[in-house]
Amino acid sequence: MADPAVDPAPAAAPAAAEQATADGEEKISKSELKRRLKAEQKAKEKEEKDRLKAEKAAAQGAAGDKAKTKVAEEDEEEDPNKYHENRLAYITEIQAAGGNPYPHKFHVSTRLPEYLAKYSTLESGQQLPDEQVSLAGRVMRRAASGGRLVFYDLHADGCKVQVMADARNWEAGEEEFTRLHGTVKRGDIVGISGFPGKSKRGELSVFPRSMLVLAPCLHMMPKEKKKAPGAAGAAGAAPAATAQADGPTTAALWAPGLPRNPEHYILKDQETRYRARYLDLLVNPDIRHVFQTRAKVVSYLRRFFDGRDFLEVETPMMHMVAGGAAARPFKTEHNDLNMTLFMRIAPELFLKELVVGGLDRVYEIGKQFRNEGIDLTHNPEFTTIEFYAAYLDYNDLMVLTEELLSGMVKDITGSYKIQYHSNGLDKDPVEIDFTPPFKRIPMIQGLRDIGGLTDLPTNLETEEARQYLEAMCEKHHVQCPPPLTTARLLDKLVGHFIEPKCVSPTFIIDHPQIMSPLAKWHRADVNLSERFELFVNCHEVCNAYTELNDPIRQRQLFANQGKDRAAGDDEAMKKDDDFCTALEYGLPPTGGWGMGVDRLTMILTDSINIKEVLLFPAMKPKADQLPTGAAAAPAAPSAPNA
Repeated sequence: MADPAVDPAPAAAPAAAEQATADGEEKISKSELKRRLKAEQKAKEKEEKDRLKAEKAAAQGAAGDKAKTKVAEEDEEEDPNKYHENRLAYITEIQAAGGNPYPHKFHVSTRLPEYLAKYSTLESGQQLPDEQVSLAGRVMRRAASGGRLVFYDLHADGCKVQVMADARNWEAGEEEFTRLHGTVKRGDIVGISGFPGKSKRGELSVFPRSMLVLAPCLHMMPKEKKKAPGAAGAAGAAPAATAQADGPTTAALWAPGLPRNPEHYILKDQETRYRARYLDLLVNPDIRHVFQTRAKVVSYLRRFFDGRDFLEVETPMMHMVAGGAAARPFKTEHNDLNMTLFMRIAPELFLKELVVGGLDRVYEIGKQFRNEGIDLTHNPEFTTIEFYAAYLDYNDLMVLTEELLSGMVKDITGSYKIQYHSNGLDKDPVEIDFTPPFKRIPMIQGLRDIGGLTDLPTNLETEEARQYLEAMCEKHHVQCPPPLTTARLLDKLVGHFIEPKCVSPTFIIDHPQIMSPLAKWHRADVNLSERFELFVNCHEVCNAYTELNDPIRQRQLFANQGKDRAAGDDEAMKKDDDFCTALEYGLPPTGGWGMGVDRLTMILTDSINIKEVLLFPAMKPKADQLPTGAAAAPAAPSAPNA
C-alpha cells in the first residue's frame, strides 16, 4: 500500500502529459509503466530515508546536543601521541579559565576497603541518600547509558567500587553533569561526594552528587579490548555495549603458593612492566599481591627473630675491605678522605664483631651489592637476612631453618605445599613441600653417589685433587670459567649433579674446608666444614655454618684466599685485619646464617624471574641514557596495550 504522505503524481506528470489523448484518457506502454513504478518506488525510499534521518537527529539532539556531550565511549583507536596532546590541551584550557587541574586537597571520609566492609550488606537496589560519603581513587573503567547515566569503576587500596553517576542526582545540574563527564578519562584520579547504595543487580556502588578530577592521566592506559561486546544493560548495571575492559578485575585473584601466569595479564610486555612498575601495579592486580607477599615475608622474619630475643641492627653499607662472602664488589670513591670504598657484599664480619662485643643474638635485614651478572635469579643489589647466635652450631641452625621456613610458608599460604612453574609457564607446575624435616645430602658423598666421582681424593687441598676435578668437569661437559681453582670446580660439579635433585627444601651439608674460609672445621673430618646450604627449586636460599672463631686459623685461611686472588679469582676473599683482631678478643662458639629474601619470595609467588619480586629491578639503560656508541636496551612502547 502506498504511503498516504507520498504523492507519486509529480514524478510521473511529464510523461503523462505527452501521452494524453483528446478524450482525456492516457495510453501507457508497458515499458513506460515499468519506468513510472520504478520512479515511484525510489521517491518513496528517499522520503522514508529522510524521515528516519530526521527522527534520529531529533533523538540525538534531545539526548545531548544541547550540551554537546561526550559521555559516550572514549576514543579507543586514538593515536597515543595525539591523545597526549589533547590531554595537555585540556590542562591548558582549565588553567586559561582560571581553574586548577591539580587541586591541593580533597577530603576523603572513607577509604575503599572501609566502604566495602561497611556497606556490603545492603540489599539489591537499596540506597541511603541521607548518608554522605567522600571517596577518591583512580578511574579504571568507564561506560555510558545514554547521556544521563555514566558508570565508572573506582580503584584504590586494591579494591574496586562502582560509581553510578545519574544526572538526576547532580547538584550542579544536567548541563554541568554532561560537561564534566565528557572530560573524565580512564586513569584520572577523582574525588567523589555522594551517597552509598547498591545497583538493582546487587553491585555495591556510590551515587555521586558531585565529582572533581584531582589528577588527570595524560597518557592512554594499557587496556584489553573485549572480544564481543554485548547489548546494553538495564539501569543499575554498566551496559556491555559501551563498557571497556581497561582495568583489573576482581575475579580469580592469585594467592601466594598458587600458580601464577603473567601471560594472562592486561599488560604483558616485560620491558614495560619492569621499567614502568606503576603501570604494572595499576592494571595487573596480581602484582600488588606479589609485593604484599614480599612484605609478609619480611614481617614474618622480624616476628620470628624478635620473638627469640634477637636484636635487629644495622651495619655499614660501605667497607674498606669487601669481606664476608666470595663475590666481586662495586667500588665507590670518598672524596673527602680520598679513598676507594666497596659497597658491601655481606654484613657478616660486622655482625660477628657485635657478638664479640656481647650482643649474643643479632640479625640484619638489608641490601647487598655484588658486581656480577644479571640473570633470572641474580640482580646486582638484593635483600638478605643474616643472623648470628652465640652457643648455637650448624645442627641447631638446620632445625631453626626448618621451623622458620615451614612456619612461614604455612602462615602465608595456609599449607606446607606450594606450586611453582619450575619448568616454564608452558609446563605444569611442580609441587614443593616445606613439611619438616628437610632432606640432607652430604656434599662429598653426594658427588660420589650421584655424580659417580668415586675416586675423589679425601684431601682436597692437593694439586692431584684439583686435576681430578678438572678432568671430571671435562668428562661431564661442565663449564667452569678460569681460574680453575679447586673451590670453583667443586662448586660447578655440585651445581651439575646435586642441585637439580633439590626441588623440595634440601640441605647440602659438610662442604670441604677449602670452600668455606669463614666456617669451622668439621668435628668428624678436618677436611670438611660444619656448613650447610639450603636449596629449594634447585637454587640456593640459605647458607649457614658453625663460625670459625680461631683467629690464627682465620688468618691462615685468608692467606689461602689471597693465593686464589693472585691466580685470577677476583671473587676470593680479601684479608680483613680488623676482623681478625676482633676474633683475638674471643668469639664464643657461634652459629651464623644468611638467606636471600628475593629468592624466597620468588618461590612463594611462582616467579621465574627475580625481576618479578623487585619493584625496581636493574635494567639495561635505554639509548638516551648511554654514551654515544654504547649498546642500549630496546625501547618500550609508549602506550602499551595487551
